[in-house]
Amino acid sequence: MKVTSYYPVIMTERVEETAAFYIAHFGFRENFASDWYMHLQSAEDSAINLAILDGRHETIPAGGRGQVAGLLLNFEVEDVDTVYERVQAAGLPILLAIRDEDFGQRHFITSDPNGVLIDIIKPIPPSAEFAALYAEDALPQGG
Repeated sequence: MKVTSYYPVIMTERVEETAAFYIAHFGFRENFASDWYMHLQSAEDSAINLAILDGRHETIPAGGRGQVAGLLLNFEVEDVDTVYERVQAAGLPILLAIRDEDFGQRHFITSDPNGVLIDIIKPIPPSAEFAALYAEDALPQGG
């Protein structure tokens, strides 16, 4: 199977509000917009996409309709501290304050209007204990 695209789809009853949130705070733009589905794309990288779907829509099998639950979106960024300051200034909830993790991340967690957790991450060098668990070509660099 050759995958040509891969992106999460957030099911919600708040399509426009959710799309506006990702546009305002995470640099997305509209690629397609209807009252039941919006396809967003990063303004900086066309390979980064996110869709928002009305979870009641007829294209969703009846047993799968509803709202998003149990989802954590990770955004790896170059400057997590600047994003943290911007998100705080915008009044977004800070569910986990910025911190360094031994497993190789400097990160914080916020959420969208649906309660979807958003983990903003900058990879950092892990402790020796965690470095041993990484594949050699996957070891975080920098700091």
